[in-house]
Formats: sequence, structure tokens, C-alpha cells
Amino acid sequence: MPQHVRFTPRDYASPEYNDWCRGCGDYGILRALQKALADLSLPPEQVAVFGGIGCSGKTPYYLRANGIHTLHGRVLPFAAGAKLAHPALTVIAAGGDGDGLSIGAGHFVNAGRRNLDLTYLFFNNAVYGLTKGQASPTLPQGEQTRGMAAPNPQRALDPIRLALAAGYTWIGRGYAYDVDHLAHLIIRAIRHPGLAFLDIRQPCPHYDPAHDKAWYAARVKRLDDHDPCLPPGSDVSRRNALHTAIHRILDDETTLAVGVLLEDRSIAPFAEALQRLQPAWPARIPATAPIADAHGRPLARIDELLDRFTV
Repeated sequence: MPQHVRFTPRDYASPEYNDWCRGCGDYGILRALQKALADLSLPPEQVAVFGGIGCSGKTPYYLRANGIHTLHGRVLPFAAGAKLAHPALTVIAAGGDGDGLSIGAGHFVNAGRRNLDLTYLFFNNAVYGLTKGQASPTLPQGEQTRGMAAPNPQRALDPIRLALAAGYTWIGRGYAYDVDHLAHLIIRAIRHPGLAFLDIRQPCPHYDPAHDKAWYAARVKRLDDHDPCLPPGSDVSRRNALHTAIHRILDDETTLAVGVLLEDRSIAPFAEALQRLQPAWPARIPATAPIADAHGRPLARIDELLDRFTV
């Protein structure tokens, strides 16, 4: 497709009926993602969006691009497999706080070991909205939603600190109702040549009315005086100083800072290590491998493989 083709957010709109609850922050995230893809001039056929389980997992249905609805907690390995099989794709994982930090917590952590070039949009409203408002792993201790018979007895997990410890090389936080700023953050995350994690805080008006638009309006503050960059060749002292600054920002309980927290260019992308192990990649990848001959007959000989297991 010619590079001069311009897109609008409408080009990424799906005709599917959207059944998210009225006022859900997911609408803002979807609009921001459509705006970001348009501003990046990414053709829909070159974008692959993977959804997890829960309200956020429906995102691929509402976006005109390649969409894959995956298994509970498995959005990251599915997205990683697609990027390795077809590295030219812009790969985006759209998963919720319950999906990512409950059954998917192991994948969340282990993804950080590989600086694979994909973007993880983390829909964070602290509740299981699809199953009527139970506490997710990010709901603070002592808080209670409409779906809970008693206050939450467990402490919350902090996804940003977890991503920082796991090794994600781009970390940011956005707010679903500030669509323009969120779109800007998504653009930066996609452009980052490595693993990007964007924690998106959002209201769930139906099941958690205590954390509504007014609650966020009193706390959300953009980061204007924070330098998140670690350029190539950064030493340990610079890295430690930046990590300390990030923790200081997160420890401020009076505000909810939104913006880019970390942009680490000092760690090589996973593709470089993979090319050393597999010199033929990415020239030879599964996405371009022929699967049938000129007559449509499959090239894979499953019968020969099965014969090896015949007793």
C-alpha cells in the first residue's frame, strides 16, 4: 500500500454491535486506539489485535483489523507467537487487569524476559466487569464494589511495579476518559522498538461507582517534568536513579500520574538475539511459508508424523 495513504479513526471502526456498559472506560480506550492507528497511518491489514477474556477481550470485535480472541490469561503468548511468525505486523495485546494478573500473571512476568516488539494495553478498572463486578487483583484492600458482599480482604497488585521488575522496556500509564492524551501514549508505545506496557486506568460506572469520573478528575495529573529515557549505553547508576524516580511517582497517593514512566533503549530487542540463534529469521518465517501445492494439496505430511507414534 502506498505510503501516502491517509487514514482516519473511522477506517478502523467495526460494524459489530458494541455491548459495553454505558459510560465504560473501554469506549475511550477503543477511540484512542483507533485514533493512534490512524495517526500512525497503519493499514488495518497490517495490524493484529489480540483480546483476552473479559470486557476488554471484546476489543478485536470492535476494531477493523486482524483480530484474535484468545484464551483466559493467554493474550501475551498468543501475541508473541504472532509477532515471531510475522514480524512485519504491528501486534497489540488488549487485556484486562483480571485476565493479566490472575491466571495470566505468569505470562505477564515472563513476557518481560524477552524484549519482543509488541504493545500490551492493560485495561485496568479493578473489577471483573463481565462477571458482575467481583474484585480483580488491582482492587485495593478494604474497598467494595457492587458485586461484593464484603470489603476486599486482599492487598492489590501494582501492575506498573510488576512490569518494571519483570523487565518491560517501555512503561506508561494513561486515563481512558482523556482520549487525545491516551492516543498519544499508545502511539509512543507502538513506536517503541521493544516490549511496551501501558496501564490504562478507567472507571467502571456500573459496578464500581465509587471510582467515577469525578474521583479520577481530582487525581489524574500529567507527567510534564519526568525524563523517562534510558538511551543506549546507559550505565547502572542512571538506571537506578530512573527506577527510584518512578517509584517516587507511584508512591504519591494524592495524584494519579499519567504519562511515559520508562523508555529504555539500552536493552537490545529480542529480534537481535533471535537472529543470532536463527540466522534465517526473519527472511524465512511461518507466515510466508507455503502450506499447499499448486493443486491445493497440503504440503505437510501428517500421516508420516503419525506413523512414528504407531504402536
